[in-house]
Amino acid sequence: MLDQRIINLYDEYTHKPLSRQEFLKRLALLVGSTSAALSMLPMLESDYRKSVAAGNDSGLFTEYISWQGVNGEMKAYVARPEAEKPYAAVVVMHENRGLNAHIEDVARRAAQAGFLAVAPNALAPLGGTPADEDRARELFKELKAEDNLQNFIAVFDQLTPRKDCNGNFGCVGFCWGGAMANSLAVNVPALKAAVAFYGRQPDAADVPKIKAAVQLHYAGLDERINAGMAAYEEALKTAGIEYEQYVYEGVNHAFHNDTSEARYNEAAATLAWQRTLAFFERHLK
Repeated sequence: MLDQRIINLYDEYTHKPLSRQEFLKRLALLVGSTSAALSMLPMLESDYRKSVAAGNDSGLFTEYISWQGVNGEMKAYVARPEAEKPYAAVVVMHENRGLNAHIEDVARRAAQAGFLAVAPNALAPLGGTPADEDRARELFKELKAEDNLQNFIAVFDQLTPRKDCNGNFGCVGFCWGGAMANSLAVNVPALKAAVAFYGRQPDAADVPKIKAAVQLHYAGLDERINAGMAAYEEALKTAGIEYEQYVYEGVNHAFHNDTSEARYNEAAATLAWQRTLAFFERHLK
């Protein structure tokens, strides 16, 4: 197991304005040398080839769709069971890297469970998801929060007329997408179920607007996100909103991402996804 200081440094690098040069400098101090730091990078950084290799679209219908967003053309990956009939829809929302092979794989998992899964790309109006993760994170700084929120709200307008959508809406998001799941719960009254994996919480004053049932997954070692956990739970209780909250002890932020060797935890990821699908079964089907 990696030194937790290394995991925390990588979390700081991926979520705060920390340059790659400064990250590598501080990593080298932790592990003893620049060469040791460079040799550790494959364990820390995501390897999307794992998702491509594991990706199974057997028995699924998949496509890409596009529509006009507030700040340019939006795009999304769609997956559902092969049979053309109405399904409950689940919007799958990516981390702060844009739509990539891993999130498309998560969408296929939702489709294999019998849902119409739609994974939008927040970076589509800015040219799409670059291969360089550092560049992807930089592009997120260029997104205007309100424009971005409206683009994701508009996803439901794209779903409504589809013949393969039955009008029951849910969403699930991870990290940046977890924060978006919470935001959609506040801003989309038609939403019936919202699941947030280690996502930033909404303002307590906005929580009474939530009409959906909410499920929250937190990593026990994720101090940054967990700082807002208690206030969100209290606001949900006060507003009388149905919710489930789970904390997976001893695991890190992004524990569900199986392309990140250092942070992925198979047991926690499997249990959290089982709970997610069961939650959608109860509220959407």
